Parts: sequence; structure tokens; C-alpha cells
Amino acid sequence: MRKLVLMAVAVLMLAVPAANAQKVKTESELAKLEKADAAIADAKKSVKAATWIAHAKAYADAYALPTKELGRGVPSQVLQMNVGQPDAIIEGEFMGAPYYVCQYEYVDVYVNPQTGMIDGWNQKKAIKDNLAETAIASYSKAFELDPKQAPKIIAGAANLANALAQQGDALNNMGRTAEASKCFELAYRAQSITDAKAGDMNNLFNAGMLMTMYASTLQGDEAVAAFKKGEQLFSEAIANGYSDEEGNIYYYLFHCFYGQKGENREAALASAKEALLTGIKLYPKNVTILDGLMQFYTAEEGVGDPAELTDMVEASLKENPENYDLWFSRGRVYYSLKNYDECIKSFKKCVELRPEEFEPNFYVAFFIIEKANAEVEKLNSSSNLSYQLYEEKNNEINLIFAEALPWLEKAHELNPTDGATIEYLNGICFRLRDNEGMTEKYNKYHELYVNMR
Repeated sequence: MRKLVLMAVAVLMLAVPAANAQKVKTESELAKLEKADAAIADAKKSVKAATWIAHAKAYADAYALPTKELGRGVPSQVLQMNVGQPDAIIEGEFMGAPYYVCQYEYVDVYVNPQTGMIDGWNQKKAIKDNLAETAIASYSKAFELDPKQAPKIIAGAANLANALAQQGDALNNMGRTAEASKCFELAYRAQSITDAKAGDMNNLFNAGMLMTMYASTLQGDEAVAAFKKGEQLFSEAIANGYSDEEGNIYYYLFHCFYGQKGENREAALASAKEALLTGIKLYPKNVTILDGLMQFYTAEEGVGDPAELTDMVEASLKENPENYDLWFSRGRVYYSLKNYDECIKSFKKCVELRPEEFEPNFYVAFFIIEKANAEVEKLNSSSNLSYQLYEEKNNEINLIFAEALPWLEKAHELNPTDGATIEYLNGICFRLRDNEGMTEKYNKYHELYVNMR
């Protein structure tokens, strides 16, 4: 079947009249670049901003040309018409799945066999090295010579930035994270030529993320250097006032500092800790940062006592006792310390602040269940208990489980379709089925549970 589809794609593409190769005339493009280089080398012309703008445009156009007509979601029928006839169409893989690969001189284009759409591409070579970097440098020179040319510079640089970001996305899909990071960084640099804060900080964030991913695949000095680069990208974004919606940039910045501990352990650990502490102060509900702090304190002797986190949260609550996010964080901290009573107390306060929201009601129940499960584990690990004593302890645990029921039922009332709530209700009601009135509840929630699966 795959062979038949492949033939259909090939026939469809060959049916459209077009050139016999990718529409990139390398010699012609190189001649344009040489002409632009000659202009900036001319003493009279090189003092004019227009010369540098033209030089930048020539290099930017050459950078974008091999992938100019490509785009995700473009039908394969359009490919030959816009790009030219491929040298070959073969079977291959893209992002771990079988795809058809249209091979050109400069790029391999991946066509989804199910949809017939372009899902990505891999640029194999460039017309010339450092095209984007040269274009950005030339636009910067033009702005230096004549700031009044800013509108032209911004427009040209914006087109280059769009091409760079698109290429970064394509490279990321190919698993070429270091190159993708560079593309996103250059996209930001292009956008910020006339104003450092004018660039899209998401490009800088993406560059940092991808560099951190790349660094995690390396060892030794190479890893340290890549983590340091990620740190610089994230730090620049933060210095310019950027943060993602959830504040995860501080968690990634932590990893970049932590990844440098092989070079200067003491300094790296101190900076890693500061990144997490700053992040949790600004985003107290961020569980990722909070868990990162707990793991960091546990893994690295001497960096801090987990109790510091409770002191920090308690101090913040004194200043803002009605802050839902702080109470949420307090609960997570005490849960990490296995202090279930204080954890549950925190989430009950969350319910008090937001009584008609699903989340806090569910979490009160969830952590009561966690407390009960911890007691079950303790009981099962106990040896030499008499049957009577075992039953007494088990009944005490059942009372804890029973405490979760009203919170679960309230959560179910607020969100009747939540599967986790229904599953907990089914399980607890079954456990307590011998209690008065519990059989009816069990039948109700068991029916919902069965229909949910």
C-alpha cells in the first residue's frame, strides 16, 4: 500500500510542468553576493547606509532562497510548481514516522503520506556560509551610519528574522537542536538591531531552551560551554524583562547553572540555587520550580535545608495571607517534607479562598488520600502485630480515607467529567463499603467509573 501511495505522489508531482531541478541558480546568486561585497569595499559607496542595506538584503535573500517556498501544511502538489522537480522521491522517516522524502540539491522535503502535506524539511547546504550573520552585521552598520534608515532596516531585518525562525523550527524537528538554537538567536538579533528590546523575546527563550537541550546530550567541557551559552541567552531575556507565562525560564536557567558545576562547583551551585529561589518568589505556584528546589536541596549536600522553603513561604504569607498561590506552594512544600497535616491545612485554606473551584477541593482530597496511603504502607511494613491490633490500625486508616469523601464529592460536583476524581470515589467507596450508607455511594460511582473506561 505504501508503494502505491508513493507512486501516486510521484505521478502527481510529475504531472505539473516545471523546471527539472530546484529553482536555485547558485552561480547567479554568488555573483549577486560578489557584487554586493564589491560595493561595500568601495571607499565612496561604503560610507552610505543604502550600500549596506543593499548588501544586507543580498545576503538575507541568499539565506532564505533554498527554503523560501516551503512551509508546513503546504500541499505536495504545490511543491514542484514552486520549488522545482525533485531529483528523487524516496521512502524515509521524519520525527520517527514513515514519510516520503522529496530530494533536492539544497533540501530534503518531508511529505506526510496520510495528508499529502509538507510537514518539514532538512536543508543540506547553503549558498554561502554565514549568510544570516553577514546580513545582520550589514543592517547594523547601516543603522550606525544613518539611524533615519531604521524603517527600511526594520522591514528587511524582519523578513530575515521570519526566515530564521522558520528554519529554527524545521531544524528542531530534525533534532538539530544546536543549529536550531542559533537560528532563533539570530532571529532575535535581527529584530533588535535598532532597539535591543524590540526583538521577540520568545525567539531568545527558544534559543535558550534548545541550547539547554543540546547541552544535556554532551559531556565534559563541551557540556559546560553549551550550558554557559544557554545561561547567557536566558539571562539576557530576563534582563530585558521577559518571562514565560508560568515562569519556567527560571527552572531552565537553574539547569544551565547546575550544568556548569564541573567548572566551578561552588559558584555554579550558588547561582543555580539563586535562580530557583528567584523563580519561586515570583511564581510561587510553579510546582516545577518547587520540586526542583526540593531535589536540589536533597541531592547537593550543604546547599540548603528544605525547611528553608517553609520559612520562605511562611514569611511571604505574613505579608500576603490571602494569596492563593502561596498557600498552594505551602501545601506542596509540606507534602515534600511528608508533613501531611500541614499540607492538608494549606489546601483547606485554598478551598476557603476559592470554595467553588475544582482544583483546591480535589487537592484536599488527594493529600488526605496520600496521608492514608502512607499509613497503609507503614502498617503493611509492621511485623508481629496481632490480628486485633492490625484491625484497629486499619480502621483508623479507614477513617482517614473517609475524610477525603466530602472533598471528592465537592470536586466531582464542580467537575463531573474528571476521571481521577471518579476513580478515587470508586476506590474509596469500595474500601468503605461495609460502612452505613456506603454501598449506595459505591454503586453510583462504580457505574460512572465503568462507563468512563
